[in-house]
Amino acid sequence: MTDRVVTFEDHEPSSLSRRQFTLQAALAILAGCVITISDTACGSSTTTPSSTPTGDVNGSVSANHGHVAVITAAQINAGTGIVALDIHGTATHTHTLSISQADLAALKNKQTVTSLSTTDSEHSHTVTFTPA
Repeated sequence: MTDRVVTFEDHEPSSLSRRQFTLQAALAILAGCVITISDTACGSSTTTPSSTPTGDVNGSVSANHGHVAVITAAQINAGTGIVALDIHGTATHTHTLSISQADLAALKNKQTVTSLSTTDSEHSHTVTFTPA
């Protein structure tokens, strides 16, 4: 067996499409690079949200017998008070809750809110909303 030195002239030139060449060139360039993306080129915002967006919040209904109380994320994020939140659920009667704009802001800030329902069938319920 003899040793053979391979030179450039011993290889057939390979043909790359323009797309393959561009892809290989980009990969070669990026192989040793760290890419950092920042928003300074577009201008950074100095404002920070005053609260964290939240999802729907289920209420815990005292002495419950089928009532369901849910304040949706859309209602919380809209921030407009809710005059009559229906908590009928599967009960045989209904109750409503009044949820103020301040209550919605508290929920948006992940704070617990408690509300007393209207009286119907000679009773009412205390509903506690605790955001996750």
